[in-house]
Amino acid sequence: MQTVKIGKSDVTTTPLGLGTNAVGGHNLFPHLHDETGIKIVKTALDNGITLLDTAYAYGLGRSEELIGQAIKDYDRSKIQIATKGGQKVTDQGDMVVDDSPAHLKQAVAESLKRLQTDYLDIFYIHFPDGKTPLYESVAALQELKEAGKIKAIGVSNLSIDQLREANRDGYVDVDEEQYNPFARDAEKERFAYLQENQISFVPFFPLASGLLTGKYSKKTTFAEDDIRHDDPNFQEPRFSQIIKAVETLRPMAKAHDATIAQLVLAWYIKNPNISVVIPGAKHPDQALSNAKALNIKLTDEEYKAIDANLR
Repeated sequence: MQTVKIGKSDVTTTPLGLGTNAVGGHNLFPHLHDETGIKIVKTALDNGITLLDTAYAYGLGRSEELIGQAIKDYDRSKIQIATKGGQKVTDQGDMVVDDSPAHLKQAVAESLKRLQTDYLDIFYIHFPDGKTPLYESVAALQELKEAGKIKAIGVSNLSIDQLREANRDGYVDVDEEQYNPFARDAEKERFAYLQENQISFVPFFPLASGLLTGKYSKKTTFAEDDIRHDDPNFQEPRFSQIIKAVETLRPMAKAHDATIAQLVLAWYIKNPNISVVIPGAKHPDQALSNAKALNIKLTDEEYKAIDANLR
């Protein structure tokens, strides 16, 4: 099984993980069922995926609780758990971000309890709070790393300048940001900085809200209350251009006996700038389908062709 190392830490994992915002993320998606969420996690683990990416924000801790239940029958040492924190709910019911050292330490302690584990493989600062110096937030996590509570320090949703600030003391191990073939800002400056500083990169929204699955056609429409309705990528003429580009991958996918989504995930896995790709799943069969991407071995020529076709 192929593995990758996370930053300067001793965490190693599979290059394909599971994004779990639909596991317990009742505040993000309608009609979720806890039993289905647990099955999604177990299906991923049973089919070669070892990294589970979650967050307090996914159901206000419910995703972490379900993962804690799901992994009880598995060898914890063979599973990597990444979670994110920094948010809290005020007495008025509002969600606010607090990256103060005291709150981050409390957030880690609460995540450990919900996940029923005594350490986290990766803990991410989910969002900057705009007031706490990011290097102070990271220094608090470094204390927890030295205490064995977390193994790797992550940051997310940061500009390149904020990333530099967070990594002032060289403690950051992994950066999780939006990146896909249609959102390539990370290629301009971020990737070079990450490589220079031995920081791993994990892209979120890797299938671009379904655009990279091949399931849409030019006739597909989205209701006004669907978040995709106002996304520029889902509006003409951009939408038709993307659909046309994705369709060029169908012959190559067929040659690999794969879906377009699996082919794209294989492209991420082969990308030298990416450590782990974390597609989500709303059903166990989606987790199973994603896992099959681990078995696709692209040639250098195929990788370059996919990259060129999706630009």
